[in-house]
Amino acid sequence: MRHRFAAWASLPGMAALLLWTAVPAAAQDPKAPAKRYSPRRMPDGHPDLQGTYDLATLTPLDRPAGVNAVLTEVEAKRRETAAALQREQGDKSIQGDRTAPPKGGDGSRGAAGNVGGYNSGWLDPGSTYTVVNGEKRSSIIVDPPDGRVPPLAPSAAQRIAGARARPTSDAAESNDPGLETAPGAYDDPERRPLGERCLLGFGSTSGPPALPDYFYNNLHQIVQTPDSVMILTEMVHDARTVRMNAQHLPKNIRLWLGDSVGHWEGDTLVVDTTNFTAKTRFRGSTADLHVIERFTRVDDKTLLYRFTIDDPATWTKSWAGEYTWPATDSPIYEYACHEANYALTDILKGARLRETEAAAAKAVK
Repeated sequence: MRHRFAAWASLPGMAALLLWTAVPAAAQDPKAPAKRYSPRRMPDGHPDLQGTYDLATLTPLDRPAGVNAVLTEVEAKRRETAAALQREQGDKSIQGDRTAPPKGGDGSRGAAGNVGGYNSGWLDPGSTYTVVNGEKRSSIIVDPPDGRVPPLAPSAAQRIAGARARPTSDAAESNDPGLETAPGAYDDPERRPLGERCLLGFGSTSGPPALPDYFYNNLHQIVQTPDSVMILTEMVHDARTVRMNAQHLPKNIRLWLGDSVGHWEGDTLVVDTTNFTAKTRFRGSTADLHVIERFTRVDDKTLLYRFTIDDPATWTKSWAGEYTWPATDSPIYEYACHEANYALTDILKGARLRETEAAAAKAVK
């Protein structure tokens, strides 16, 4: 004991002791408040939100039943590992002489029940859960507390059911075009979904609200000036321009991505969007949808994105969500969707050929 004490009491040891005692009490206290983050700023004094962000995440919009709002590290790791294994399985080579799946698909996940589409190697649905305030979240929705979209308003269910029976260009991809009993999005070229026609990003990746598409092309880029903020979405290259400190357009002017105006509340960019068109319904919303978004830089590599949805004609109450946008150095690639895309032309040619053959067969009889 004496020799160990002598070593500790040597000059280096004493210097370390004096250095430790010189540390301010606040730094020694684990309960002391953390130093407030000060974001880098633009010449006009507002926080610099510019950069490219990767929105890919395993966190779904709605919280799965029976799952807590915050995942433990063990639970998150288990789920993330399972997702990685599923992706690895999907990346395996497929047999060229395999039999065709049954009509309507085999019931598994994938395009039209796994009757065709991309191999998982082409997809990037995310590999981790979003982290907000140090917590791994099980859903993007935080209000209502159950983490799920509120019930539909009484008139909305009937309206949405009618829209599904008579789909417009914003219709979702059909799970089984061949088994539809009513005309669907694949029975008329004018009804083809906007995402498939390369006119607007799948789901709500372009926003507002800007959500993960759990598919691919997950990057978003923010370019900021004192008068406007541009948000570029890699998927289909949609671009939103937020007009700063402006008035909304007249109600008779309706835009696919709505009319976004912004202002600063302290270090948070607040974007208020109205004037939507009924042709681009968000989860069945009406043209009176009202979305408020908040962008806050929480560190040099992360934005916190929050949104509130309000449309009394669609949902029984407003609802809100949040998730983080991690910065990335990955480049945004051109979404060359139309170039060399002859699918619809070939589909229409095939339909005309089938009609011609049917008419010829009928004439022979």
